[in-house]
Amino acid sequence: MDHNRDIFDGMVLFCAVVDQTSFSAAAKLLGHTPSHVSKEIQRLEARLGARLLNRTTRRISLTEAGQIYYDNARRMVEDAGAVQDRLHSLGDRPFGELRMSVPVIFAQSCLHHWLPEFLERYPEVSLQIDISERRADLVGEAIDLAVRIGSLPESDLIARELFRTPGVMIAAPSYLERHGTPRFPEDLVGHALIDFSFHQTSTHWELHLPDGGTTRIPVTPRVRCNAAETEKVLALMGVGITRLPELACRAELENGQLVRLLEDYQRPASGVHVIYPSKENLPSKTRAMIDFLVEKSAGWRGK
Repeated sequence: MDHNRDIFDGMVLFCAVVDQTSFSAAAKLLGHTPSHVSKEIQRLEARLGARLLNRTTRRISLTEAGQIYYDNARRMVEDAGAVQDRLHSLGDRPFGELRMSVPVIFAQSCLHHWLPEFLERYPEVSLQIDISERRADLVGEAIDLAVRIGSLPESDLIARELFRTPGVMIAAPSYLERHGTPRFPEDLVGHALIDFSFHQTSTHWELHLPDGGTTRIPVTPRVRCNAAETEKVLALMGVGITRLPELACRAELENGQLVRLLEDYQRPASGVHVIYPSKENLPSKTRAMIDFLVEKSAGWRGK
């Protein structure tokens, strides 16, 4: 029979009885009645299949099996108490390993610059960061939080918006000098396009019209990939036209390495969210990182 589910039942009571050398003294110490303590010890002996205590009207003593059980149980009870004291001493101070998943462009544009400050501020927190475009399973992979850009699928996860980043269509001046600058959506036909493709292949680019409508332009991209950084590098090298969150290429736009195209036809800004499994009993390390990301994102919300 599997007794693992109740393997610790009665352990604290038993150790208290031995330490106090009395059922009544142990009961008083732990806030129980002597009869409750006696019944719990009997249940413990029944589960173990061994007599742990010799009882007389005046005193109790350990059996050989009881001595073996007490020596080991005492260490476990003391270790559990030490862990509890450690947690109480920490209070709300963040500690432990924080596991997070973030997209490459967020890591390169924001997180890389912010992390040293977080690590200095919270010396008892260590980080394990998955930097990739994949959509990690937070619950299944025991990930504390993730950052996601764009629309979020329906789920039970909690999402908090950090800031919004516009979508931009871009190309290098060298490409435009060779192939011309598109002025209208239909001008994209015939251009070398670089498309983001992860789980599905797009056959059209949807552009938003100035009057609020949309138009779909058929595309046959020269390159499809699932990494925004690769899209940007190819655009910088003059390979073609691509679409990215402005977050990924703001510096290159500001210094003229890339040029905005069809600005009147861009998609609405995308949200950058931090997501996590639950608000209940949120570990202090997770709360610290969420609050830190919100704080540091303030500079991006105004851009």
